[in-house]
Amino acid sequence: MSDNREQIEANLRMHVDRIAGLIGPRTLSKPKTIVATIGYIEGQWKEMGHAVERETYDAIGDEATNLIVEQTGKSRSDEIVLLGAHYDTVSSTPGADDNASAVAVLIEVSRLLRDHAGKRTARYVAFACEEPPYFNVDAMGSQHHARRSRGRGDKIVGMLCLEMVGYYQLTRGSQAVPAAIPKVLRRFFPQRGNFLAAVGNLQSWKLCWRFRRGFRRGTRRLPLFSIVLPEKINDIRLSDNSSFWDQGYPALMLTDTSYLRNPHYHRSTDTPETLDYPRMTEVTLGVAAAMKKLLG
Repeated sequence: MSDNREQIEANLRMHVDRIAGLIGPRTLSKPKTIVATIGYIEGQWKEMGHAVERETYDAIGDEATNLIVEQTGKSRSDEIVLLGAHYDTVSSTPGADDNASAVAVLIEVSRLLRDHAGKRTARYVAFACEEPPYFNVDAMGSQHHARRSRGRGDKIVGMLCLEMVGYYQLTRGSQAVPAAIPKVLRRFFPQRGNFLAAVGNLQSWKLCWRFRRGFRRGTRRLPLFSIVLPEKINDIRLSDNSSFWDQGYPALMLTDTSYLRNPHYHRSTDTPETLDYPRMTEVTLGVAAAMKKLLG
């Protein structure tokens, strides 16, 4: 696995610029933006030599499409490690951090691992329809995929959800804590928005521990805050990871913590120049190393 940071950073900038800068808001109500986004992601994966599956389904009367790439494992191919990110936005934002940053990292991790033959199967998924009005209903791309996976009997041993991974602040007080966290525990949470968070439900504690060990093999330049919390803290259910928890799969949300840090969340100001690409590069290297460890 090459760790050419300069090339990874250049690629990340290109992906975000194309998806958020050129295409802009990506909603089913503007079909051309979805077609362009699908074409871009699919094109990147096909350039790597991957076959891309289109998983289409009905999303409140419109056709939605998840994009899937798989690399079959060598000896435990029935066990799947899934890395996913949603590519849609709300209509008010070009969505550089939410969620072009995550799609860019998804593409680059799959590029770094394209020649890695692990024991387990690697599955990369670009999800449709994570944002309202689809969020938390059956029309979510991740809900559809997780339900189909459970129905087929897929053995997903770990799902990693990339959700806003590009915004960082070094100043004290730049990081908020979820309101549902008891006051007695708040002093244990970071106060600077300079880290990536890996957040699981209580049942995903083993995955969280293994992810942390793997992430540290890839980078020690970027702080990682890993934690498992009860799902009654609703902030941890606000992305595609919750779809997999609902089906009994272990999953983590990998995030810059969204609105707890980024003032551009769901705004027209969520643009490519607000992101920290050197730190996104460290996210890419850390996630790729964690995937390698989980794949075996």
